[in-house]
Amino acid sequence: MSIDTVQLEALLSEARDIVLIGHLNPDGDAIGSVTAAWHYLRSRGKFPKIILPSPYPENMSFLEPDGDRILICEQDLEEARRLVAGADLLICLDLNRLARTEYLEKDILASPAKKILIDHHIAAELDRFDLAFSTIDVSSTCELLYWILLSTRDIAGDPQRIPLRCAESLYVGMMTDTNNFSNSVFPGTFEMASKLIARGVDKDAMQEKVLSCYSVSRTRLLGHMVKDKMVILPRHKAAYMLLSNKEKERYHFLPGDSEGFVNLPLAIASVEISALFTENADGQYIRVSLRSKSRVNVNRLAVRFFNGGGHRNASGGRLYIPLEEVPAYFERALDAYPDEEKFS
Repeated sequence: MSIDTVQLEALLSEARDIVLIGHLNPDGDAIGSVTAAWHYLRSRGKFPKIILPSPYPENMSFLEPDGDRILICEQDLEEARRLVAGADLLICLDLNRLARTEYLEKDILASPAKKILIDHHIAAELDRFDLAFSTIDVSSTCELLYWILLSTRDIAGDPQRIPLRCAESLYVGMMTDTNNFSNSVFPGTFEMASKLIARGVDKDAMQEKVLSCYSVSRTRLLGHMVKDKMVILPRHKAAYMLLSNKEKERYHFLPGDSEGFVNLPLAIASVEISALFTENADGQYIRVSLRSKSRVNVNRLAVRFFNGGGHRNASGGRLYIPLEEVPAYFERALDAYPDEEKFS
């Protein structure tokens, strides 16, 4: 993939105060992309800052740059707003809408700084950015960032020139957003993985750190969700699980502990759509995660019924109803979901 980076090079050269911004409830691709960009920019002599709206999963903490903490808006919103106001370049990664920055949307819009978007989701708000790299034909934002970096003058098409910590972040973001190469994989995804491993990324170490590091309580929660909370809807070839705040407290829930739960019902031959409904910590909304097998489009389901969106087989959103009302609402949504949208 060849990408024109002339305007990007100019913006990076001129910038002195760069802020990298990810989305609310950051996943591996969000963490991977902002930290990969941080390591790349440091190799160019820049001193960027990273802001995330909410805490990231503990199993991703090894990606955090040494000696430069990631600023979490929920913990220090005033400092986050100060950094945004003082920046001359804002780079948003892995988000298609500024609303996904939650607390910072108005601050970003009000900032006179140049704004760059790097994202792989459907229907990106391109008009809100001075420069946008946006395509759905990649596995992840980290894959898109990989091809962008290869097109810069200092990397010049040679993956061996990518800083190793940057390469590790890119690999983790791609690995997690493809569910370890099980969905949204393109030919370029495998090429990227191969080149990064040749660069020095330890594939086994990355997988162990991300996939084999959970607590006993998280593992018990997983068992509870599958055994006691998974509901199968045979008529709709669907399944769902509800995760309440009481259950989070019982199992000592940490950010990221439910990562991957929504994929589990898809291992059942008769299930084509899986949903995980998670009560927000303050009870103000329900976080919706949707996954599907290849022939079913859950992005349209998310847009139409769950105030969200995403990809064909992996989407999300929110509901503003009590948790106990979610099962009936989900079934009504499936009843009203026409085949022309479901299979388009």
